[in-house]
Amino acid sequence: MRAVTWHGTHDVRVETLADPSLVNPRDAIVRVSATAICGSDLHLYDGLVPSMKPGDVLGHEFMGEVVEVGREVRTVSRGDRVVVPFPISCGYCQYCRTDRFALCDNSNPNAWMLEAQAGYGPAGIFGYSHMYGGYAGGQAEYVRVPFADVGPLVVPEELSDEQVLFLSDVLPTGYQAAELCGIQPGDIVAVWGCGPVGQFAIRSAFLLGAARVFAIDRFAERLALAEQAGAETLDYEHTDDLVEALKQLTAGRGPDHCIDAVGMEAHGHSVDARMDRVKQAMRLEMDRANVLRQAIQACGKGGTVSVAGVYAGPIDKFPYGAAFAKGLQLRGGQCHVHRYMRPLLELVARGAIDPVAIITHRVGLEDAPAAYATFKHKTDGCVKVVMRP
Repeated sequence: MRAVTWHGTHDVRVETLADPSLVNPRDAIVRVSATAICGSDLHLYDGLVPSMKPGDVLGHEFMGEVVEVGREVRTVSRGDRVVVPFPISCGYCQYCRTDRFALCDNSNPNAWMLEAQAGYGPAGIFGYSHMYGGYAGGQAEYVRVPFADVGPLVVPEELSDEQVLFLSDVLPTGYQAAELCGIQPGDIVAVWGCGPVGQFAIRSAFLLGAARVFAIDRFAERLALAEQAGAETLDYEHTDDLVEALKQLTAGRGPDHCIDAVGMEAHGHSVDARMDRVKQAMRLEMDRANVLRQAIQACGKGGTVSVAGVYAGPIDKFPYGAAFAKGLQLRGGQCHVHRYMRPLLELVARGAIDPVAIITHRVGLEDAPAAYATFKHKTDGCVKVVMRP
């Protein structure tokens, strides 16, 4: 099969590999019909996530046709068209039984790698380094899906691949980010980052009752998509003091909830942002966290800061004093995708959310190296890339 493989910083290749095979009786093999490049894939592309090995197959947003199933799989069959959630979850541990699938105790054979840093290890993830299990990803013609009796969701034929593909990650991730805010009717929400997750966080915030949503980014194409969803936009490159601007736009109270849909590679021109870039380049700091600091500073009293962007390690200059003084709630983590797939599928089916609206680039799998570069540098108006093997 052909697959997109990692070979180092800014070095992805399309190579011919052996087709995957069943390893466990709960496995399935899926022939991939559509896959996507996620913003968190860029953290691998930029060499910021440890434990990657040359030849690792990338990709955790994918869907396709089931072509083989293990003897213990009863929920999907050969020929089923399925979308696959990015966390790999056993379905039986304490966390899976309580719908916290991204914290599965049994799907990550290398959990010990993260236990050293975090105390405990999370679930395995497709195509996302060996500390998340070393599983081959879905930017390939075929992929082995462990615990196939738990994860894959059969999707109706009347919906296109592009309508359902993002149920694998970015749509549930954006929705969870908004849901974690506990939005009440009339609330004001600010979203940093108008990439795919931010776009779905904006749309989800309105669905959950937000009266106003501020969308913060620097790329015109992304801000235009946010405006189409009803958001009021702020270009942070042309805003002298973003925290003060949000106060003025909210009669001094600040947003009720702030969503960080950026994560560890935030851009900015403030002193702390410049310090982060230098320290990250020198390997003195893992994450550039100026967006998270801004969100905490901007959030109104008693509000919630919801973090959907990926962070990898300790961060400097964390303003916990401000969070404590204002009584903020800090919430976040990997998305428990399985929990949201069915209800979000219903929203897509009735037209309440249009995932296709964020797709700007459609390419073949062989075009992956150029597509990664385009997505990273946001050239050619790139917001979301879908690839077809």
